[in-house]
Amino acid sequence: MNRLKRVLFTLSALIILVSCEEKIENFFEVDTTKIEIGAEGGSRVINVSSNQRWAASTQATWITVSPANGKATTECKIIIDSALTFDSRENVVRISNLDTDEYQEFTISQSGFERTLSIDEPEVDLPDYDHFDNRKFQMVVESNVDFDVVLSSETEKWLTYEKNDLVLDRGARPRKTTVSFRWDINSRPAERVAEITFQPKDGGAYSTADPISVKQQAAAVIEPGAKGDSLAVIAISRNLQTWLNWDQTLPMTQWGNVEIWDEDDPGYKPEYKGRVKYAKFFLFETKESIPYEIQYLTAAEEIYIFGNTNTFMKSLDTGEYITKLTQLKRLTIGAYGLVSLHKDFVNLKNLEYLDLSSNNLQKVPEMLNPENFPNLRSLILNANQRYAISDLSNNTRSEIGGFSDEDGLPIRLLEWDNLDTLRLSVNFLQGNIPDMKNHRKYTAEDIASCDSLPEALIGMPKVLPNIKMFAINFNRFSGEIPDWMLYHPNFDQWYPFILVFSQEGKDSEGNLAGFTNEPTNMDYYYDFYKGFKDNPYYEGEDEISDTIN
Repeated sequence: MNRLKRVLFTLSALIILVSCEEKIENFFEVDTTKIEIGAEGGSRVINVSSNQRWAASTQATWITVSPANGKATTECKIIIDSALTFDSRENVVRISNLDTDEYQEFTISQSGFERTLSIDEPEVDLPDYDHFDNRKFQMVVESNVDFDVVLSSETEKWLTYEKNDLVLDRGARPRKTTVSFRWDINSRPAERVAEITFQPKDGGAYSTADPISVKQQAAAVIEPGAKGDSLAVIAISRNLQTWLNWDQTLPMTQWGNVEIWDEDDPGYKPEYKGRVKYAKFFLFETKESIPYEIQYLTAAEEIYIFGNTNTFMKSLDTGEYITKLTQLKRLTIGAYGLVSLHKDFVNLKNLEYLDLSSNNLQKVPEMLNPENFPNLRSLILNANQRYAISDLSNNTRSEIGGFSDEDGLPIRLLEWDNLDTLRLSVNFLQGNIPDMKNHRKYTAEDIASCDSLPEALIGMPKVLPNIKMFAINFNRFSGEIPDWMLYHPNFDQWYPFILVFSQEGKDSEGNLAGFTNEPTNMDYYYDFYKGFKDNPYYEGEDEISDTIN
């Protein structure tokens, strides 16, 4: 009986189960018919409701469905890549029932990128002054088109830029790049404003930002006078980044390396009272022209600027501001890194002394001639070598300084009659010393007017008649020493064995530097000037020495 009950119960259960199965209906549905998304792409979620197997498919490589298949109700993520073009695009995703022929589709529409050029800074404010390394700023530009940076001609005088390449490696997808700007000190007591425009190269219509406004503060006003001079000296030192520090609580008369006009000084004027006569700036590092504040030292007679950290790699110009000091008589700009003089340097016609030694000059500046500087007496151009090169014929560098671009010794320097000092030592001058045979000659009138000149000079080139110091040593000169030099009236004052005859290395042709007719002593010279000059190497009949100590 119990066995019969169990059989009947099992049969009843089976009947009930079959009855339930017959009541279950199949279903298949997708809750989305259309997806719209922007050019940047992203993801969306859809729901697939089903009790059967299904799979997703699309012909678009820029659309991904995850998961792409299933056999029950599933939440799916639709991933849409960023667009690569300016045009919109559209495609279809199909969800197919794998157990039937049934399917459902939905459309994905993606807009293309707009032509875009945007900047993160609408306005930039700058001070009138900062140290060189701080005088810069950057702008981040986001764009999907290449562009130019446009500055006005006036702006280009004080604002420059360097643009990184814009790599459009993802089509129309905007990419970020930077534009680096460098600004100059504002020397004027007025604010200046610049507009920076970013202009697409193809000239099309774009979503662009307005021009960027750059405002720079006005410079402090420096009035001529003792107070103005003190402000200028401090500012120059600051801009050059010298190691000097003056106690500003003390009067300028107690400042080191600064000399104030005294009433008893030659050339003194009442308006010079308390003002700077001489200023020395040294022990500094700079990467730019002479500071603009130098222009305010309008009473100065002498300016001395000599750096200590010139690596000979710089390529600087004097700048315009030093050229405004037309009253200067003595000027030193040494170890600064100069490769050129500002075009207005010719305004310094009152100069009597000019020292441009230890710079990076590749050639003697053309403006240095007797016509431009009629009052100049001393010209010092020593040691403009960028590199120490013994053999110029094996040199592979082009910018080596030392007047290496000169074709021998510039004749215009030898025609400068007013000079009493000419120093050209330690450069790369090469070739023969000009014989100056076409130059004017000593005449009988010259001899008659001077009781220290022998008649033997008549007919000899009258070169640098007033020169007391002449130095050309440690260059690459070769060939013969011309007669005008060997018999020059002041030759005995030049220390020729040290400052003339001592050449070194090889020239660009591989010739060993040095003169073929270098005398062994000065006897010939004193024989030439017998009765006019005494030979210091003899005492009575005894020869003391034929060399210079």
